[in-house]
Amino acid sequence: MKTAVAAPVLTLAQARALHLSAQGLLARPRRRARKADLLAAIARMQLLQIDTIHIVARSPYLVLYSRLGAYPQTWLEELLAQREIFEVWAHEACFAPMSDYLLHRNAMPQRAHHWAIRNAQAHRSSSGAKIERLLEHIRGLGPVKSSDFEREQAGGGGWWGWKDEKRWLEAAFALGELMVARRENFHRVYDLTERVAGSVVPDWNTARLDIATVRRETLLKSVRALGLTQARWIADYYRTKPRLRDADLDPLVEQGALLRVAVKGWDAPAYVHPDHAAALALAATGRLRASHATLLSPFDPVVWDRERASEFFGFDYTLECYTPEPKRRYGYFVLPILARGRLVGRLDAKAHRREGVFEVKALFLEEDVVADEALIADIARAIDDCARWHATPKIDLQRCRPATLRTPLRAALRALQSA
Repeated sequence: MKTAVAAPVLTLAQARALHLSAQGLLARPRRRARKADLLAAIARMQLLQIDTIHIVARSPYLVLYSRLGAYPQTWLEELLAQREIFEVWAHEACFAPMSDYLLHRNAMPQRAHHWAIRNAQAHRSSSGAKIERLLEHIRGLGPVKSSDFEREQAGGGGWWGWKDEKRWLEAAFALGELMVARRENFHRVYDLTERVAGSVVPDWNTARLDIATVRRETLLKSVRALGLTQARWIADYYRTKPRLRDADLDPLVEQGALLRVAVKGWDAPAYVHPDHAAALALAATGRLRASHATLLSPFDPVVWDRERASEFFGFDYTLECYTPEPKRRYGYFVLPILARGRLVGRLDAKAHRREGVFEVKALFLEEDVVADEALIADIARAIDDCARWHATPKIDLQRCRPATLRTPLRAALRALQSA
């Protein structure tokens, strides 16, 4: 008779360590990054969310920096142009490994609820003939940018403020008729899908995955990317619906495709991908230890699900750049501070590239965090490293909360800059 193996029971700190290990944020990089490491990091996360705000480095660059340390930002564009990665609407607009192209192409039906897909379908319905003419223009004359078309009226921002050609390009992109062939100064260059994915993915337009296979694969990839997760957090990773329940995962646990574990203090079980079985064993015995300190993007997978960040880290995080300034609690583009397995605070930063200054407008520690000497050293090093990578090595530290943090933190930063 086969004896059932008891599921591991993890402390919250051990669960966080497994989560950060899967995300590539457990330990400081041991060597200088190589271009292949960027592709590996994107594959590990499955999705790298794109955002255009560049008050510090744009989000995708910053997410990779947090995991890999300093690297040339041009490498990301090179991976895109070399067809190693591609752009797709998934969690939001994201980079994904080209090896997952067929999965994403066949996932379109389960993303029909996504706002970008719904907008694209509406434009395809209302402007189908014009979009077809635009596609023929690209077929005959080659890739285009939206700036190739004259603008008839002022405005900008979202879909509602774009000129018609930009809306049509974005609609065709969202629906898979166009892809981003490359970026120039971070502006998309669109080309026909057959000339992008079609040049590197066999059967790019004929291979079919049934919806059950797509759902299973995205579910398993989400769990693998998260390291450890409750059922209710899984669907958000790829923006699928509905939210999953524990009963939905019973068959995968029975098949051995998922491991079910317990976390002390949680009223729901957690799930781990078998690829992380060795890390799970280390975590359960306290041998998986977080030692990394770095700044995170607001669009980092670790914090993009507010509920998950709260449960894992006790960290209530809301991006405030879209909030009117008088209503902001912390600032415009606030970066969470990760230190040795905890989210210990956040800082409102701006990189003044021309002047070479990394301005820290405000730094806020979480209320339950004690600023001892070791933590101050970790935070100082995280800020200094990030500032140097931005080519803004002079750090201007302004307000801190608690106010008593400012003097020792400035001293620690001066010591690093004079070393």
